[in-house]
Amino acid sequence: MMRMLLWRGMLAGLVGAFVAATFALLFAEPNIEAAIALEAHSAMHAAAGHEEIVSRGVQKTWGLYTALGLYGTALGGMLAILFAAMYGRVARCGPRSLALLLALAAFVIVVLVPGLKYPPTPPAVGLHDTLRLRTAAYFAMLALSIASATAALWSYHRLGARYSGPDRLMMAAGLYVALVALGQLLLPVIDEVTAEFPASLLWQFRLTSIGTQAVFWLVSGDLFGRTVERLIRDQAVQRARG
Repeated sequence: MMRMLLWRGMLAGLVGAFVAATFALLFAEPNIEAAIALEAHSAMHAAAGHEEIVSRGVQKTWGLYTALGLYGTALGGMLAILFAAMYGRVARCGPRSLALLLALAAFVIVVLVPGLKYPPTPPAVGLHDTLRLRTAAYFAMLALSIASATAALWSYHRLGARYSGPDRLMMAAGLYVALVALGQLLLPVIDEVTAEFPASLLWQFRLTSIGTQAVFWLVSGDLFGRTVERLIRDQAVQRARG
């Protein structure tokens, strides 16, 4: 059963990545091109004069699809593993509903919450000297969000004998928000957007970046839920006939 779930999750992630890459090509890439054009006219970029390792033509075509394909396949497999661990144990809902709930939770925990502290930034934003600091801070925020969600889920189960379902849900959500808020206070503030950078372009870039992730998780979760729902239904029919 686990093997059947795993390859369905990986396939759903691959399809979701293809749709998300197409969305990024249509909506995110124009913003990236505009930001690169601004960077090309800056004095810092002119002084650097470095040669591109990977051309923009590759980055926004098959390079984009390849990177998101690998990303989506891996996360689709993780979605399948989480589904196998929680189906029938955590929530009383159907396979498709659980898959969509897991996809929504993953989007919030992995994308939205870290992005509130360290939102995605386009080219021409950010200093080269702080690249390591920005990368480390973002992954620290990501790890904190995942750890806080794990602690919230653990507390939800531990409180099962004392409180009702809605009360436990509120307490677990409150614990997650409190841990994340504390971590955001402790992590460094990084704001390197210059006053000259167009606010509308920055907003559009961040919106389309988050939109790409939302499209990926929605398509992957829904497709995985549909295929698993059919798998479980077929197995139930086979057991009834046997």
